[in-house]
Amino acid sequence: MKVEHRVIMGQSLLTRVLDAAETVILGKWHQLQLALCCLLARGHLLIEDVPGVGKTLFAHVLARVLGLKLQRIQFTSDLLPADILGYSIPDLTGQSFQFRPGPVFSQMILADEINRATPKAQSALLEAMEERQVTVDGETRPLPEPFFVIAT
Repeated sequence: MKVEHRVIMGQSLLTRVLDAAETVILGKWHQLQLALCCLLARGHLLIEDVPGVGKTLFAHVLARVLGLKLQRIQFTSDLLPADILGYSIPDLTGQSFQFRPGPVFSQMILADEINRATPKAQSALLEAMEERQVTVDGETRPLPEPFFVIAT
């Protein structure tokens, strides 16, 4: 298959994704394009706006039209890194630990009001964003592909 043909097919697919998203999010074609650019570039997205303008809906619709699993993390002052990354608990025999993955083990994360969290909680997410893996109890675990964070 020629490169030109693959580019045209890719553009067609992206246009269908944007059209599907715009049936729910009206008048945000440019913002949707920018969000897709961030995802395709393996980056992440920060949305700054006033409350009540549809930032959460934007993330939900984008995840749905792309077929990605979305998890929302509400950042608060009492959020702990384990609330984001996950934690280990003893199994029933008490001789070993079982890892319980946190919400960061999703393809798309909505990090809501990220500025309200402590620096420790923020840094847990930043490690995941930069390295696309997390380390809990000395064990490194890869995150799913794609891994995309939309922070507000």
